[in-house]
Amino acid sequence: MSTDEVRSNDAASVARIDTKLEIVVIPVSDVDRAKEFYGRLGWRLDADYDNGTDFRVIQFTPPGSGCSVIFGKNVTAAEPGSAQGLYLIVSDIATARSEMLRRGAEISDVFHDAGDVYAGPDDPYLFGRRRVSGPDPEHRSYRSFASFRDPDGNGWLLQEITTRLPGRVTGDTTYASANDLASALRRAGAAHGEHEKRTGGQRDENWPDWYAEYMVREQSGEEPPQ
Repeated sequence: MSTDEVRSNDAASVARIDTKLEIVVIPVSDVDRAKEFYGRLGWRLDADYDNGTDFRVIQFTPPGSGCSVIFGKNVTAAEPGSAQGLYLIVSDIATARSEMLRRGAEISDVFHDAGDVYAGPDDPYLFGRRRVSGPDPEHRSYRSFASFRDPDGNGWLLQEITTRLPGRVTGDTTYASANDLASALRRAGAAHGEHEKRTGGQRDENWPDWYAEYMVREQSGEEPPQ
C-alpha cells in the first residue's frame, strides 16, 4: 500500500467522526454584569460554577443554538472585549432585531454589505467595511445584518439566512425552533402560490408533498421545485 493510499484511508476515517463546535469563550471584565446582560437577552443559563476563590465559569446558550458561550474568572487570558465578529444566525432579521430591542439591548439598524467594497470607516465584518442602510434589496441569504456589543465591547452580528449555499446542509432537514419552522412554511406557502398561478390557478391536491420538497431543497441550497 502506498503512502497516498494510507493518507486517503486516514482521511476517510476522520471524515466519519462528527466534530462539533459547541463552546466559544468570550473575555469579560465583570462576570456578574456579563451574566445579567446575556440573561436579559433570553439566552439559557446552563452553568454557573464558582470555586469560591480564583475560578468561575458561566455558560449560556442562545435560543435554538447548538453552540454555547462561556465566560468567567480565569477562563481566558484574552483582553476583555477583544472577541469580535461573533455571528448569530436568524431566519428573520427584522423580527430578531425587534426582539432584542424589546429586551433592552442596544442594536444597530439593519444593514447590508456594499458588494466588493473592502475599505471604509465602519466596523469590519465578513463582507467588508462599508455598511449600507437597510436589508439587502433582493433579500438574499447571508446579506442582511444587525450588530450589537456586550458591556465589555465583544462584538456580535445577527445575520439573516433563509437558504443555505449548496452543500452546507446534510442529513435530515431540521429547524432550530418553532419560529424557524413557521417562517419556512410561510416561504413555502408563498412559493406554492406562485406555483399554482403557473399551473393555471388549479388547486394542487398534493400541496403537502410540494411544501416538503420545497423546504428540503431550500435548506440544502438546491433549486426549488417549479
